[in-house]
Amino acid sequence: MSDTLDVRMAHGLRIAIDRSLCVGFGDCVTAAPDAFKLDDEGIAMFVEPGRVTREELLAASDACPVDAITVWDGDGSMLVPS
Repeated sequence: MSDTLDVRMAHGLRIAIDRSLCVGFGDCVTAAPDAFKLDDEGIAMFVEPGRVTREELLAASDACPVDAITVWDGDGSMLVPS
């Protein structure tokens, strides 16, 4: 796994932030600040994705305008980007 890829599990979902794609718009943070934040370099990172609802997590992930966040369900089907 690349050191630019951060992967977490929450609500039966596998969520990956590709930090090399993130440009720091922060839409994920705006949508779910308990799940995501921007680091000192302005790149998205996880806080505690399990602290928000599944729906909030999906919406925040889908809000990324550069598709730096990818989400798969338990069956391995990609949900975000859609």
